[in-house]
Amino acid sequence: MVPDTSAPVSFPVPKENEPVRRRSVFSRSIRGADSHHALAPDDASAIRSRRRRKTSDDSLRLIDDLVNRPMDPMFSDSRLVHEHHSVIVTWVNRVIVFIICVGVGFAGSLFVQQLQSDPRKQVRQTLASQLENRNSQIDDLTSQVNDLRSQVDEQSKRISGSVKSDILLRDELVNGTVAVTGEGITMSLADPIAASQSGTSSNRVGTTSSIRVVTDLDLQLLVSLMFQNGAEAISINGNRLGAQTSIRKAGGHILIGMTAVESPYSIEAIGNKNTLAQAMNEEHLPNLYASFKAAGIYPQVSKSNSITLKAAVTSEIQYAERNE
Repeated sequence: MVPDTSAPVSFPVPKENEPVRRRSVFSRSIRGADSHHALAPDDASAIRSRRRRKTSDDSLRLIDDLVNRPMDPMFSDSRLVHEHHSVIVTWVNRVIVFIICVGVGFAGSLFVQQLQSDPRKQVRQTLASQLENRNSQIDDLTSQVNDLRSQVDEQSKRISGSVKSDILLRDELVNGTVAVTGEGITMSLADPIAASQSGTSSNRVGTTSSIRVVTDLDLQLLVSLMFQNGAEAISINGNRLGAQTSIRKAGGHILIGMTAVESPYSIEAIGNKNTLAQAMNEEHLPNLYASFKAAGIYPQVSKSNSITLKAAVTSEIQYAERNE
């Protein structure tokens, strides 16, 4: 017969080292416990006398508690009787937890949506809509001013027999306060295709790191050349140039007065079409056309027998007065 040499499942605890079980007097289910007892005050000395190891070493006492008393007596008391909840309390708790989860999920989705949204985009859209409204109001007011001027001219003609003097007509023509029609030329130019695809702009020519596009300085130069060669009225993309109209760059756009224009640019000039076409062609401006070609810009000049330009948007003119 072969003896069983396998180790037991657990080593028995000696009687002198058995754990002392105490029941807490404030336990909720102490009456429902199967068995409960408490030691008398004088039992502690008897238990200490039965122990084999008597030492005051804290480390040995800790090891002894971990080996022989791994479970806290209070925890064992709490597992004697389980508290039973009613069905109503259970479902009420579930409903409350579900509502809290829904609220937390909704708040989290709103927070994520707010993080993904760009507040600057909304501001830009608001400003763009305001600018469009202002431009439409300016156009309406300009048309009303032109109508009132035409009515004033008709009344003046009825009273005096002539609408305006030649000097007044010439001044209004130069200032761009009246609509005009006549022969002239149209110059068209646009940004290179590479610039429109990349969306970059630069004023430098002949560089590989940036792309040359049409700038406000180019438009100012072309307009000045047209005025020097006899142009009587000029407009850029339908915006008439007057005495107070500026051509400038603001951000990434070119402004004609307060109106933003984009490529392609169409410059219409009323005057002697042959003289203007000859003065603005490539033979007369070789250096300017060469710089444009190096950047991929190719101006085109065409003659027209009839061009109509509307009046420019003007504001109140202020001038100095003598203080007497």
